[in-house]
Parts: sequence; structure tokens; C-alpha cells
Amino acid sequence: MTARSREADRRRILMSVDAVGGVWRYALDLAAGLRPMGFETVFAVFGPRPSSGQMREAEAIGKLVWCDLPLDWMVEDEAALRSVSRTLSDLAAREKADIAHLNLPSQAAGLDIGLPVVAVSHSCVATWFRAVRGCGLPETWQWQERLNRKGFDGADAVLAPSRSHAALLGSVYGPIDDLLVVHNGSKVSPAAGAKENFAFAAGRWWDDGKNGAVLDAASEEISCPVVMAGSNRGPNGQRVPLERVQNRGELSHAETMALMARAAIVVSPSLYEPFGLAALEAARCGSALVLADIPTYRELWDGAALFADPHDPHAFAAAVNQLARDSSLRTVFANRARIRSLDFTAEAQAEAVARVYARLLSAKQALTAAE
Repeated sequence: MTARSREADRRRILMSVDAVGGVWRYALDLAAGLRPMGFETVFAVFGPRPSSGQMREAEAIGKLVWCDLPLDWMVEDEAALRSVSRTLSDLAAREKADIAHLNLPSQAAGLDIGLPVVAVSHSCVATWFRAVRGCGLPETWQWQERLNRKGFDGADAVLAPSRSHAALLGSVYGPIDDLLVVHNGSKVSPAAGAKENFAFAAGRWWDDGKNGAVLDAASEEISCPVVMAGSNRGPNGQRVPLERVQNRGELSHAETMALMARAAIVVSPSLYEPFGLAALEAARCGSALVLADIPTYRELWDGAALFADPHDPHAFAAAVNQLARDSSLRTVFANRARIRSLDFTAEAQAEAVARVYARLLSAKQALTAAE
């Protein structure tokens, strides 16, 4: 096969992404996994401009274009997103994309680009409110639910990272056509190095769904040090005080992973996790897990972690102390988590997504041939 024919066989993905949270890691790991399968990626970045380090990381995998347009959860009304569809359409044409992979379903609303569209629901404000507040959206934010519904209807396939999140989507939005579950994966290599007796947690703590305040309160009763990494100040002025723990603030992914690799115990007190990448990374690092007793974590980690009521700091303290004081039990749960983590590989994720792409591209080719 000549270099020209190999190039012709490659497919080009236009993938929307943001540099704020876990979607960034998901997108880069997925794009890296898809490269050997003949896919190249153009990252269309929405929201805040990526850091120089993030730009270098993305450009080592694909092409990066910062669109300088907001994310849906960062604006007050739908009018602020008016330019999103045109920007994506123009970018798809300019980059000669074969498929659009949108990591915000709202970005698929009203999008007419003549390409197969995959929308991924990593999270949304409507499911967040149902899980965290136990209610529907305030009236002033209901436009977001309507926009997401349009995005689901406009996409050729919708992906959810767990059965639990897929069920929550159905509960909030009603039936969604071609809704598929593709578990997230991690490129972190399984490890079993020396551990230090401290509990570690990482997240965007300004997000009430991450429930950092409960772990901060629990730390007063925990017998080992509690270290938390991640910003507790949000882009819209949110702030969650973290006053009792060792708060390391916002760290790079590499710095976070270095701390996680040392931690004997990793805790996630989240009220809302469509998947929970930090728990998977911790399991790969050989840490024992203490997780909030929520549907997603039960689905993915039942039998491989200790669980605690996410509303009860005393329950979290008791679970962490049980592991901190019993090294044999800690080793048992660390091993169980490491073994379970092998079900969620970056390779399996990329292969599953590639199968979705191939099906949609074949359907488009068949439709084109029939016209």
C-alpha cells in the first residue's frame, strides 16, 4: 500500500472538547487510542483557553483549534451559544472531517453538516440537578434541557459512559434513540508500588456534585492524613471551603497522579458521577477505594471498594479508618480494585467507539450510493 493510499484510508474526526475537567483526559486518551485504527483527530476546544501544557499535550496527538466560544453550562441563556453550530460546520468543512464527535450533546442541536454525528453525554446540568439536588432544573435553566434534547435527537448515536448514567438520562429526558453504553477507560498502567498511609482525593471541588465538603468534615475523625487536590474555586465564582484537610489546590494531571500513586487509600465522596475516572485511575495505581454509595460506583466497583453514604461524614471516616488501621484488608481491596480496573482499558474504549464510527460511516456511504 502506498503512502498516498494509506492517507486516503484515514478518517478525520472533528472532536469537541473543553479544558476544564475530565472530558479533556477522555478526549486525548480516546484520540490516542484511535490513531492506530486509522483515525486522526482535530480537537475543537470550547470554553476557557487551554494552558500551554494542555496545548502541547493535544498537539502531540492531533490538531488543536481553540474556538473561543462558551460551554453550555457556563452561560445564562441559549442566545450565547448561537455561533456554536456555524463554527462547528465551518470547521468540519475546512478540516475535511468525516465524522463529528461532540462531547456536549447541546452542540448537536440544529447542526446540519452532512456528516455522521456522535454525541457523548459525560454529564449535564439536568442530570446533575436530579442526582445532586433531587429535583428538576430551575425555570431559568430549563433551556439547557431542551437544547440537550434537540442534540440527542439530532445525533446519529448517543454514548453514555455507564448503564447508570444511561438510565438517568432516560429518566430525565425520556427515550433516546441509539443510546449506547461505552465505558470510559484509562491509559494509566497497573502498578503496585510502595504506599504511604494517607487518604487522597482529587476533583473539581467547587462543584457541589463532587461533595468535597463531606470529606473535609470527615477528615476530623480520620486517623490518617487526608490530602485533596483540585480547585475549590469555580469559573463562575463558586467556592467550597476546604479547611480541615491538606489542600494542595489545582495540580497538573501528572502531579495528581504522582500523589495518587503514593496514597494507600483514595476516596471519592461524589453525589454525581456518570463514570468517575479518578476512581479508575486510583485502582490502576494500586490504591484501596472508599467510594460514595451511588448507582454508578455500585455498578462499576461493587465488591472491589468500600462504600459510604455520601451525605454522612461519619460513614466516610469509618470506612477510611477501617482501611487505614488494617493493612491486610487494605491490600485485599487494593488488589480487587486493580483487577476490576482491567475491565476498563483505553484500548477497549477506543475499539468500541471505532465500531460506532464504522457503522455510521458505512450507513452514510450506503445512503450516498443509493442517491
